Amino acid sequence: MSAIYLIRHGQASFGKADYDQLSEKGNSQSQLLGKFWQALPAPDKIFLGDLLRHEQTLENFIEGYQGAKPSTVLHSGFNEFNHVDMLSSYDAQWKNFALMASKTSQQPDANRLFQKEFSLALKRWVSGKYDNDYIESWSQFKKRCITALQNVVNQELILKKSVNNIKPTQNICIFTSGGAISVIIQHILGLTDENTLAVLQQLRNTGVTKLFFSKNKLTVDYLNNYAHLTQAGADWVTFK
Repeated sequence: MSAIYLIRHGQASFGKADYDQLSEKGNSQSQLLGKFWQALPAPDKIFLGDLLRHEQTLENFIEGYQGAKPSTVLHSGFNEFNHVDMLSSYDAQWKNFALMASKTSQQPDANRLFQKEFSLALKRWVSGKYDNDYIESWSQFKKRCITALQNVVNQELILKKSVNNIKPTQNICIFTSGGAISVIIQHILGLTDENTLAVLQQLRNTGVTKLFFSKNKLTVDYLNNYAHLTQAGADWVTFK
C-alpha cells in the first residue's frame, strides 16, 4: 500500500492585510517539520493547493528537509474554503476581513471572540439552509476536496498498472488546509458534519495526517500529528 500525507500549512498572518501568507512562526514551523521529516520516508511526489500559504509551507519544509525536491503538482482542489465569503455572508462587516481581524485582535479575549464568530459563521455555512449566499457551498466544497483526493489516488493506481520498470510512488505529500483535511477524513471515516467541524477545530498548523491507499482501500493511519512542534516547545503549537 502507498501512503498519502496530508500536511496543514504553517501559521498564517491573521489580523494582517494579507492573511494568505505565513507568519514568521509559520515559516519556522514548516522548517521544523522538514527537519523532522529527515527521519521519515522521502516523499516521491508532492501535491499542493495553489494558495500562497501552501507554497510557502512547502518551500520552508524543503529548506528544513535539506533533501531533493520531488516532482510537484499544483492542484486547486486542495485549496481551503473561502473564509472571508463565509464570514461576510454571516455578517457583512467581515467583507473587510483585515480591518475586522485587526479590531478583533485588539479586544480582550481576542481569540475567544474570533472563534465564537468563526464558529457561528461556520455552522451557518454547513447547515445547507443558505447555500445561495455563498460562492461555494459546504456540499460543493466537500465534493471538490474529495474529488481532488480521488484524482491523486486514481492517477497513481493507473501509473502502477501501466508503467513497467519504474519504481512505483510509495509516499505522497499533499500541502493543504484544515478544512480540506477535515472533509477528507469525514469521507473516509463516515463522520457527521458536526464531528467533522470538531476535527477541524483541533487541527494544528503543520500537523500531519497519514492515509494508506490501494486499489480497493483508503484508510486513515493517524491524524493531526504535530510531534515536531511539541519537541520544540508548547509555544510552537498553533491553530490559525
